[in-house]
Amino acid sequence: MKALINGVPFTFTEKLTVLEAVRKLGFFVPTLCAYPTLESTPGSCGLCIVKIKYPDGREVLSTSCKTGLEDGMEIRTDSPEVRQAQRKQLALLFADHDMNCMGCDRHGKCELLDLAEKLDLKKSIAPGSYKVAKEEDYSDRAIWLDPNKCIRCERCVEVCGKVQGLYVLTMKGAGRDRAAGLREGKPWALSDNCVRCGQCTVVCPTGALQARDQVDVANDYLTDPGIYTVFQFAPAVRATLGEEFGFSAGVNVERKIVEALKKAGADCVLDTNFSADVVIMEEGTELLNRLNDKNAVLPMFTSCCPAWINFVELHKPELIPHISTTRSPQAVMGSLIKSWLPEKTGIPKEKIRSISIMPCTAKKDEAARQALAKDAVPDVDLVLTVREFAKLLKGKGIDLRKLEGQDFDTPFMSKGSGAAVIFGKTAGVAEAAARTVYYVLTGKNVNSIQFKTSEHPHVEQELTIDLGEGKSPLRIGVVHGLANADYIADEVLSGKSPFDFIEVMSCPGGCINGGGTPREAGDYHPFNLERTKVLTTIDEEHSLRQSHNNPMIKELYKEYLGEPNSHLAHELLHTEYQDRKGGKKLRAEDIWKEITLC
Repeated sequence: MKALINGVPFTFTEKLTVLEAVRKLGFFVPTLCAYPTLESTPGSCGLCIVKIKYPDGREVLSTSCKTGLEDGMEIRTDSPEVRQAQRKQLALLFADHDMNCMGCDRHGKCELLDLAEKLDLKKSIAPGSYKVAKEEDYSDRAIWLDPNKCIRCERCVEVCGKVQGLYVLTMKGAGRDRAAGLREGKPWALSDNCVRCGQCTVVCPTGALQARDQVDVANDYLTDPGIYTVFQFAPAVRATLGEEFGFSAGVNVERKIVEALKKAGADCVLDTNFSADVVIMEEGTELLNRLNDKNAVLPMFTSCCPAWINFVELHKPELIPHISTTRSPQAVMGSLIKSWLPEKTGIPKEKIRSISIMPCTAKKDEAARQALAKDAVPDVDLVLTVREFAKLLKGKGIDLRKLEGQDFDTPFMSKGSGAAVIFGKTAGVAEAAARTVYYVLTGKNVNSIQFKTSEHPHVEQELTIDLGEGKSPLRIGVVHGLANADYIADEVLSGKSPFDFIEVMSCPGGCINGGGTPREAGDYHPFNLERTKVLTTIDEEHSLRQSHNNPMIKELYKEYLGEPNSHLAHELLHTEYQDRKGGKKLRAEDIWKEITLC
């Protein structure tokens, strides 16, 4: 079968939409709702208009995402008539859109405004005049919702359902009142289902969904002479922040981050890589203890991902005994900042404000957990996402491209191993733990352990480690995306899991694609490979490849904690989880029962 697209012959044998065919040839057609990486084409934006001439001579303007490609079609994507129709449809979107762009999270990176420029839309039809005022929701510690900026593209609904399997979000209302919102119909802060992963904020093309903005709080801390600011930044931050300043994806900007923070007024800059190594010492010891105890609960799950912890507490509380009690690297560092740091420096802990820069929106929620506070004072006072941190630096006129970079200037809690760096990518935590566990059980150091692609449909990678004669092999599984984790959790609870240790990351690809990382218009995590590679390269070129060989880690245990899983280590570095199950977790078949035509 053949079609003609802008005069170019196109041969096809498979079933395609006109939009898919046009894209295969590289022609531009505007769209906001068609999102190929999520296989989502709700047809709600109506922008992908093309001119189609059928073999019988009929000529029509049609949305290309919902029109099947047929033999003999002649298609135009760029005629004056088509461009005018596209501009008119875009103007209609502006007509009921909140045009208060100044405080919008997508300011300067709004896909709606980008299309206005591409389509040469000079003036809209009474912008905002047909808007129906909808109630904003700024109640949550991690996610903010402004339905007045929603353009009904349904990307958030798709990512919440397909990637996370939660179906927390839906389209509510009808006509001009229609917008994205929580299915539960309650303030976001009271949601019994949302895990605060923030993937909805990554795909939202406007500012309808965003991470809670706390840049002003950070600025207040930095300019208060009575406060001693201590910053930490996660492994994934050095692999992603550069994109906000025009660097190519996959550039390590670690040293530039240190200099930028110093220029911004930070008193002390620490590396979350250090606390990731601490996590391996604690979590690895915990795993070994369970493996050596015939009555212990196995398999053991990792606990680094706060959205995963929220998922367990809200949806699968019966899984709590399987979760490692070791805190996340952010929480471990926060605890040491409010305990060991004052002892080392003599700075009163009351003056210290602990600020972390994370790729994750759920880290904001984690920092507020009561179990991670001492005397009702949080160990981590403030969490900024990568996007917020970029905003803070730009607001101070600090451009990473103009910085040479500098090393950490603190002689403790500022050095991590290569094993710590790979925490930022999927399978990284599992491999880091495996390196240390293998050393403890065999007395041999290994620089890397190769995982293989799993044949299990819901497991990304897996590994079996032979521990020698007379010992059972150690079986490790790696899972990302909560839709997959849900299936694995059910297998574990039914006693059918083959694994001893399971890493779970809520975000696809791990923390490098967290809900607070840089976004790319019209695509979902297109730089996963580049971001993964830079962390892998840092690890491979590192002089330290194992957490247990980090001299700063040895100093911490010798000087302060004693040994992994000691009484003090448990007090400072471990935590408890709660059964918070309240809402009903819906699956796709439940959602279909609720669908009504609007």
